[in-house]
Amino acid sequence: MSSALGRIRLITFDVTDTLLQYRTRPGKQYGEIGALFGVLCDNNELVQNYKANWYMMNRKYPNFGRNSRISWQQWWHQLIGNTFTDSGSSIPDEKLANLSNHLIELYKTSLCWQNCNGSVDLLNYLRLQQQLATNHNDAEVDDNRTRHKSSIALGVISNFDPRLDTLLRNLKIKHYFDFTLNSYDCNVEKPNPEIFHLAMRMSELENLMPEECLHIGDGPTTDYLAAKNVGWNSVLIHEQNANYLRQKYGDRIEDEYVFHSLYDFHKKFSNNFIIW
Repeated sequence: MSSALGRIRLITFDVTDTLLQYRTRPGKQYGEIGALFGVLCDNNELVQNYKANWYMMNRKYPNFGRNSRISWQQWWHQLIGNTFTDSGSSIPDEKLANLSNHLIELYKTSLCWQNCNGSVDLLNYLRLQQQLATNHNDAEVDDNRTRHKSSIALGVISNFDPRLDTLLRNLKIKHYFDFTLNSYDCNVEKPNPEIFHLAMRMSELENLMPEECLHIGDGPTTDYLAAKNVGWNSVLIHEQNANYLRQKYGDRIEDEYVFHSLYDFHKKFSNNFIIW
């Protein structure tokens, strides 16, 4: 196993603003697509109202409505409709349905998403480490003459709806992962510890311990602290420095595990500058 990995056997990633990022802020994207449907709004208002309605919908119907009376598609229809209504454009039901369905499909594609800085290079590096570990294990034959699979697993843990796998496939990174967990299908969201426990089971790594797991994400509470709370190692990808984040989220956020991008993390990680 690579010295950079050390004791780490399972590495999981968040998606939004960790592996992938929006090409355009959703509200602005809504405005551009809305115009194609003859719905004209101020894009700046759409940006602000999208954000406000995102938080409102998450409070009212958590986890994309998973345990409510609405489906995840209806969750998005409501958010989209309210975003346009609050921006001064009330859309007839049939047109709103067509617009919402179009946006739901569009947000499965590279027209709305792109890879974050350094994500593909890091995934290629980790895939290489995984292959090296597999080759090493295959060279060792036990008393029963059985061959061993890799001792390293890669996964995704994301608060996301069921479009996640399609999105990762369309952005050409799905094949890097041994498993993906979206909060809707799991019926549990980060920072709930159960989704991290589920990831350990999904890895199928024998005798896996929490201290052998690493989670990488951009959320101070939903990713970094949530992983630490279950005994995992964690890395925070964030535009702010550790000092700023400590003032807001507490002293458990450590300088050596905060990076501006996966590119910055990869440089230190591959050169064995991080101690787990």
